[in-house]
Amino acid sequence: MRRKSKLKKVSGALVMIMICGLLLLNRDAQAQSRGIFVPYSTAGFGIGTSSYFGDFAPYRRPIASTFKMMRWSIGGNYTRHFTPRLAARASFIYARIAGDDYIMNRSSKLESNIFYARNLHFRNDLKEFSVQGIFKLTPDNRSYDRRPQFGTYLFAGIALTAHNPKALDSLNGEWIKLQPLGTEGQGNEGYAKPYSLVQFAIPVGIGVRYKINSKLDISAELGFRKTFTDYLDDAHGDYADPALFADNPTALALNNRTREQFAVRKGADRTESLKKFLVVNYNLETNDPLAALPTTGFGAPGTDRGNSPTYTDNYLFGMIHINYMLPSQIKCPPLR
Repeated sequence: MRRKSKLKKVSGALVMIMICGLLLLNRDAQAQSRGIFVPYSTAGFGIGTSSYFGDFAPYRRPIASTFKMMRWSIGGNYTRHFTPRLAARASFIYARIAGDDYIMNRSSKLESNIFYARNLHFRNDLKEFSVQGIFKLTPDNRSYDRRPQFGTYLFAGIALTAHNPKALDSLNGEWIKLQPLGTEGQGNEGYAKPYSLVQFAIPVGIGVRYKINSKLDISAELGFRKTFTDYLDDAHGDYADPALFADNPTALALNNRTREQFAVRKGADRTESLKKFLVVNYNLETNDPLAALPTTGFGAPGTDRGNSPTYTDNYLFGMIHINYMLPSQIKCPPLR
């Protein structure tokens, strides 16, 4: 009797599964026969590049700013396709951006400018969560498996980005977090308050998609992020009074690096280039530019440390994604 009861339960389960499957197929078939779009979801994984634009990478040199200090990005996303043209996605991206006065200005045409002499650098690991709307320039067909071979789309949304700029300490070779040091006097009387390490951003971009098979797509995207902070690179305002860092030699050293003989990241000697800088900008010839530079007032308290106080720092992602079409969920009543 127990065996017959078990067989009846198994048979009942099989019948229920078959009924659910037939109902689902019939629903999709009816929707497609009427030309109704069947919503679907995808999950994606991507890798790519990241570029930074700001005080160390100006927009007036777009090619150099995009490629000279390009770094990496990696991320994942979930996308829900509601109509043939509209979709929404949630995305997480982990990326690194970086900037360096020496690397950006070490050519003979640029080494006499003030940014070479400033000698600052940074790197910043970003953790971005965003929600985006997608508009498909090439609409889908009635179901995901009938989507076009090629597709293009636009996207825009809102993002929350956690960041933490760092610089390399020439004394111990370690990457030091800059925000706690208050390198421009932040947190002291008469100076700005410390900047936030969590910022909003607006992602906008364009993408192209290629259908590998019924379940997989590959896509390429270029996405620009407009932020509301000028502190992704820790440089915004003026040099602070060195007396503020009397009890913190690390903060004192990283606040003003104009008199460092070597570019820390590359280990290059800056002496000859600084001689050229003094001749071009101050008509001053000297064999010891590191000693002569302070006499010009360059890097003095109250003078510009950041060179774009009216602009914010922004970044750009270029990513390749593999996207998987998630199976539809079948909901059946529980067996008793």
